[in-house]
Amino acid sequence: MEIFKSQSGLSFDFDEEHEAANISPYGFREYDARWLYPDQINKKGLEVFGYGLGQYISDIKGSGSSIVVGHDYRSYSEEVKYHVVKGLLSSGLKVMDVGLSVSPMVYFAQHHLNTDSLAMITASHNENGWTGIKCGIEKSLTFGPEEVKSIKKIVNNNHNVTMENNGEYQFIPGVKDKYIEYLASDVKINKGIKVVVACGNGTAGAFAPELLKRLGCEVIELHCDLDFKFPHYNPNPEDLVMLKDLSENVIKHNADVGFAFDGDGDRLGVVDDKGEEIFSDKIGLLLSEFLSDGYPGSKFVIDVKSTGLYFESSILKKNNCTVDMWKTGHSHIKRRVKEISALCGFEKSGHFFINEPLGLGFDDGLKSACLMLQYLSNGITKKLSVKKLEIKKTFQSPTMAPFCEDGEKYQVVDSIIKKITETEEKGGKVGNQNIEKITTINGIRFELSNGSWGLVRASSNKPSLVIVIESFDSDNEVELIFNYINALLDQTGKVGEYDQKLTG
Repeated sequence: MEIFKSQSGLSFDFDEEHEAANISPYGFREYDARWLYPDQINKKGLEVFGYGLGQYISDIKGSGSSIVVGHDYRSYSEEVKYHVVKGLLSSGLKVMDVGLSVSPMVYFAQHHLNTDSLAMITASHNENGWTGIKCGIEKSLTFGPEEVKSIKKIVNNNHNVTMENNGEYQFIPGVKDKYIEYLASDVKINKGIKVVVACGNGTAGAFAPELLKRLGCEVIELHCDLDFKFPHYNPNPEDLVMLKDLSENVIKHNADVGFAFDGDGDRLGVVDDKGEEIFSDKIGLLLSEFLSDGYPGSKFVIDVKSTGLYFESSILKKNNCTVDMWKTGHSHIKRRVKEISALCGFEKSGHFFINEPLGLGFDDGLKSACLMLQYLSNGITKKLSVKKLEIKKTFQSPTMAPFCEDGEKYQVVDSIIKKITETEEKGGKVGNQNIEKITTINGIRFELSNGSWGLVRASSNKPSLVIVIESFDSDNEVELIFNYINALLDQTGKVGEYDQKLTG
C-alpha cells in the first residue's frame, strides 16, 4: 500500500512552547490510557505522559532502555505519537518507531526488535476524537491496573518537566513485511475460501486483505481503504451496524465467511456463510474444541462475558481440557493466559490470545483469522453455518453499554452487586428462576438455576457500563433478565442512554 512507501521518521523541536499540561485523571484506565484529544489531554500533557511512561520503564529496565512505538490511522495519531515520543526521549529512552501499525504488529515488533518495552498510539474502536496509548514491558503483555497507577503517580508529579532530548530516535522501516511473514508462516488452508473482509476504513485495511490473499483466499474487500473519518461506521466487530453490513455482503457475494476487524486490528468478528453473526465467545468455543483434539489437556481462558457453554462442552471434557473464567480486558486475559500456561484465551469482544506453540500469546485479530481459516479447512465440505450447529443454541444479547460517568461507574456497579446479592439471599426470582450463583471477579455475573446468566460491569475504557445476557431458554428470558438489570440501573439515577438497544 502506498502509505507504507511514504512513511518516514519524525523530526523533533525541543524549543517549542506549549500551554500548561492538561491531563484528565480519568484517562488512566485499568490497562491503558484513553482521552478525548485535545479536550482531556493537550500536547504538553501527552509529552508529560510520555516522560512519565519513560521514567517508569527506566525504573524497571534501567537507564537508556529501548521502546518500540507505532500509531494507527486516525487523523491526529501521528501528532499524538510525536508528543508522546518527545516525552520518551526526554526521559532518556531509545525510541524505535515502526510507523503505521495495528496493535499486534507493535506487540510482534517488541519480539522482532527485542526492545525493552512498547507503546502503541491507538484508541482502538473508540469513536473519533479519542486517543490512547497501550503500553507494556514484558513481551506479549500490556500493563495492568497497578502499572497504570504507578505511571499516573509519576505523571502527576512532573506536570512542569522541561522537555529536552536525552535519548535516541530511530525509524525502522519494513516491520510490516516481517509481521505478515510471521502471520502467514505454517498456515495451511484449503485454497479458494471466499472471504468478505470488513475493516470499517480502520488501520486493519492495510493488513488484512494482503494477508488473506497471500494465504490463497478469494478476498472481497469491504471498506478496507483507510479513511480516518470512518464514513460508513465505527470499526467495531461487536457493533451490529458493522456486522449487518458484513452479513449483507457475505450473502451478496456467496462467500464462505465474513471477517470484521476493529480499528487497531486486535479483534475479530465472524459472520457465517448464511450471513448470520456468531458472537465471538461461541467462535472461541468452536476453536477451543477444534484445538483440543490436537492439544489434549490444554487450558483455555475466557472472560466473564463469555457463554456458559464452555463448561458444558463434552469435547473439552473428553480431551481433558479445563476452562478458566477471568476478568474482561486484553491485559487481564493476556496475563492470565501466561500465568496458567493456557493454549488460548477468548473474549466475547473478539480479542483472541493465541499462545505457544501456535502464537506469541498476545491478542491479534489477523492471527485469529488465520486460525479460523484453518478451522474451516478442517473438513471444508462442512460450511460454517453447519459447523456452528455442533454447539448448543443459546440466546444472547449484544454487548450493551449504557452511559455512566467515569467518576461514578464503579460505585454504580458496587450498588448493583449489593442489590443482586440481596435478591439471591431473599430467594427472589429473575423471570421464573432463582439466582443460584454469583461471581464478582469483574463486576457481577449472576447465574440462574437453569444456567442462564446476566452480567453488569464497568467499562475499562469508556464512561459506560457493560451489560451482557445469555439465556439457555429463549429470547423472552433474555428480555426478562434485561428488564431486571435495567430496573436496578434506573434506580441509581446515574445511568444514561444505551449505545445499542436490546433486540430479539
